[in-house]
Amino acid sequence: MDLEELKKNHKTSYLAGILERLAREEAEVREMLASDDTLHEMAQTELKSIQEQKDGAEKQIQEILDKDKEEEEFPNEIVLEVRAGAGGDEAALFAWELAHMYERFSEVEGWQWKTNDESKNDIGGYKEASFEIKGKDVYKKMRYETGVHRVQRIPATEKNGRVHTSTASVAILPIKKRVNFVINPADLEMEYSRSGGKGGQNVNKVETAVRLIHIPTGLDVRSTNERSQLANREKAMMILTAKIQQLKEEEEAKKYSSERKGQIGTGDRSEKIRTYNFPQDRVTDHRIKKSWHNLPKIMEGGIGEIIESIESGAVGDEEEE
Repeated sequence: MDLEELKKNHKTSYLAGILERLAREEAEVREMLASDDTLHEMAQTELKSIQEQKDGAEKQIQEILDKDKEEEEFPNEIVLEVRAGAGGDEAALFAWELAHMYERFSEVEGWQWKTNDESKNDIGGYKEASFEIKGKDVYKKMRYETGVHRVQRIPATEKNGRVHTSTASVAILPIKKRVNFVINPADLEMEYSRSGGKGGQNVNKVETAVRLIHIPTGLDVRSTNERSQLANREKAMMILTAKIQQLKEEEEAKKYSSERKGQIGTGDRSEKIRTYNFPQDRVTDHRIKKSWHNLPKIMEGGIGEIIESIESGAVGDEEEE
């Protein structure tokens, strides 16, 4: 084990110190044994005790490193974005319903849910919105939700009883602790504005909302719900970093698409992944060709069974549309 590297990690630095001390003690015992052979029995007992302590410390270190590796692959923090697609107000309303569904599911899972930014239309639907979710296994469970979600139903404003089809897109961005690139400040444009919100004497008097634009990629993010401009800037930078990381990984995946593991989906916003058919009380996931019923329960966060099926790659018979 590289003790110098282990010292840099605050989770393993204490155990690295123990290993260093045990190495010194072992060297002292061996030196003592070399100068006086009569101490052989006592030295062997001491060396055995030191080795047991070393084994214990090394085992703890390995467990920490394994956990860190898993958390790097499946972070416990994500940004979830929803965006209205085709279908006007009905699409925006569906985008809001999807966000509500995920918020209720987060409550069931015991995850923390926080709004980063939201843009609503006149009837309370989402044109687009961004949320931060923190909790155990959040990315592992949510990673396959990226894509286009389609709804088929009769809108409340429809007078002739016709079923309309609308779409909304979802994107899941893992927040990784380590990234292999640096964002050049010269590549960023920053805009400030006043945060919207409910009443209060200090609301809208200070320009705390932040919008960041990454010029080379054209990516832009907003953070409006933190209390200060600095906090919103830090949050926006975190989300932008996650977006650039995802873009790089998507480009890499396309290069090696034939070798990709887990062919459930490309993780592309443009891929139609699921249809919510209200007249037939059915939701169908097109990637695993499987359907579930009881849409009211599903839209209130009852998506655990769907997510488990997608994780396991279960295959069923897709029903007729």
